[in-house]
Amino acid sequence: MTCGVQYAEPRDDCPICEDERQYVGWDGQRWTSVEELRESGHRGRVAEEGPGVYGVGTRPPTAIGQRALLVRTPTGNVLWDMVSHIDDDMVREVRELGGVDAIAISHPHFYGSMIEWAHAFDAPVYIHEADRRWVARPDEAVRYWSGDTLEIAEGLTLVNAGVHFAGGQVLHWRDAEDGRGALFSGDIVQVVNDRDWVSFMYSYPNLIPERPRTVRRALRLLEPYAFDRVYGGWWKKIVHVDGKEAVRRSADRYLRFALDDE
Repeated sequence: MTCGVQYAEPRDDCPICEDERQYVGWDGQRWTSVEELRESGHRGRVAEEGPGVYGVGTRPPTAIGQRALLVRTPTGNVLWDMVSHIDDDMVREVRELGGVDAIAISHPHFYGSMIEWAHAFDAPVYIHEADRRWVARPDEAVRYWSGDTLEIAEGLTLVNAGVHFAGGQVLHWRDAEDGRGALFSGDIVQVVNDRDWVSFMYSYPNLIPERPRTVRRALRLLEPYAFDRVYGGWWKKIVHVDGKEAVRRSADRYLRFALDDE
């Protein structure tokens, strides 16, 4: 109930919640299922979030309230990040938008019911090898990759930024915004509430800052990519213009505060 990640079978613990980047709910570990979510009145929400981009979420929200993003491109559709819920209406609406050719997820807190979605669309799920240990429901649909970058379709590239989790990845869409590009960041690069800046954390709920060397590495890996928009992990959390500059100045501010010895 707290992280929204689906396991293959019942268990007493959730290693993802017990890790210091998440937390065990204040009432202890509580469990549910896709069937229980449906019976309790959860429904899907599919709505446009930007040019060629549709949000896929749940009403009422589950877990930490994130929404996924369906990225529609001429070379195939990618479902970026994940939610816990899935039902026939959600699948139908996504099919009407062209379906899902591949799934990629930023980090373990957003794994949700990724295998349910992968089976519904016969789509592979791309996870960085560094986060293999966190995959709670192993399945043949999961494809682990290693290294710094992986092009999963023409103009769609995963970048292992490594912020938040060692395998933390972002998705770059080269041809978005009439060729100006877009970055899909989950909370690897967190779009903050003013939507003009971003930030970087090792743990968001427990307020543990990310290491400066990790932030610098992420900036170095993102440098070759142009992007005007940055799509964060929640509804409307989007940097709409000059996204690359927003990431650069935000990192400068972060590092200035993190390394200030005064």
